[in-house]
Amino acid sequence: MTEGTQLMQMLTVGQVAETFGVTVRTLHHYDQIGLLVPSERSSAGYRLYTEEDLTRLQHIVVYRRLEMPLDEIATLLESGDVATHLRRQREAVMARLDEMEGLVAAIDNALEKTMADQPMTTDDMKQLFGDSYEDYQEEARERWGESDAFKESKRRTKSYTKADWLTIKAEADQIQGQLAQLFKDGVIADSAEAMDGVEAHRLHITRWFYDVSPQFHRNLGDMYIADPRYTEAYDGSFDAPGFALWVRDAIYANSERQEL
Repeated sequence: MTEGTQLMQMLTVGQVAETFGVTVRTLHHYDQIGLLVPSERSSAGYRLYTEEDLTRLQHIVVYRRLEMPLDEIATLLESGDVATHLRRQREAVMARLDEMEGLVAAIDNALEKTMADQPMTTDDMKQLFGDSYEDYQEEARERWGESDAFKESKRRTKSYTKADWLTIKAEADQIQGQLAQLFKDGVIADSAEAMDGVEAHRLHITRWFYDVSPQFHRNLGDMYIADPRYTEAYDGSFDAPGFALWVRDAIYANSERQEL
């Protein structure tokens, strides 16, 4: 087989990005940190990915979908063959399925009550948002019970249907999930992407609960690292130590941008 034929069988960055559903920027980042370095280069200096490179990328994509941090993925890829990685991934997926089944049951229960036009009980809210829901509600009353923001939140949420709460939960999960992905990808807190992400968080609260100014958003960011429970909710839930601090820093950067 000639060298030209071999090169034709390899994929460029753009082709790999399209095939695997990742961005060119992500592939460049993986190359820079040594997680996935293309094995070949064209005569013009362009990156070329071999079959072995693509197999490695397949494992990276699966591990990322399981929300593993990049440094942990790098460690895993240094040991074990293809079968070992597949077994690890299957075990992780099965564990996630068990977790998702519990969430589906909570959503189905809420949906059933929605269709029957029944109000959400405290137990229903705890099932949907977690056991800490009631504690956070009580703390909110103690901290901000007399504030305009708390009163506005109580006024709005009083009329929310079960479908509204499901929408709120889905939006919050999506925003936090996207922020966690940026953090795990090594995106810096004062980047446009990070600031846009926390701005979506600010607008989410404003849309559903109470008006959040950039200054008040900074107060929330401070609470995320001052209160261990909130820090754990960010760092622990996404297995991402330092995530809460990164969110706080992104909020501060976005606040400064909003005030320019």
